[in-house]
Amino acid sequence: MMFWDASAIVPLLVEQPASRACRAALRADPRQVVWMMTITEVVSALCRLCRDGAIDGRFRDEAEARARRFATRWTEVQAAEVARDEAARLLHAYALRAADALQLAAAVVWADRRPRGRGFVCLDGDLCEAARAEGFKVHTPAG
Repeated sequence: MMFWDASAIVPLLVEQPASRACRAALRADPRQVVWMMTITEVVSALCRLCRDGAIDGRFRDEAEARARRFATRWTEVQAAEVARDEAARLLHAYALRAADALQLAAAVVWADRRPRGRGFVCLDGDLCEAARAEGFKVHTPAG
């Protein structure tokens, strides 16, 4: 079981350079743990791809439907208050955006604050660096 950041979920829905590697990571361990707001981040990414012209509206809607089907199988970290407080600590320690700090905080909560050796799947460089510093075994599927 590994924690998945939204950055590694989007390539499962939209063909990108890292898609094949992300699919292989999912096949190797299909038990995904995510932050409770991951679906929102995924929808945001799909809408951004549509606005940027990388995908059309029909494909965005289909990808969002696939994401919602994936979400029925996810284990979600629901501890909002604990994750919020943990995210504040992480923001002081690392150069992260708020959403990335919340993702990492949810992973830390999931790991009972003992992330050493726990898997963290991510494609965002700053977030990967912070997760590694926290002790996670970071998996960065490359295309």
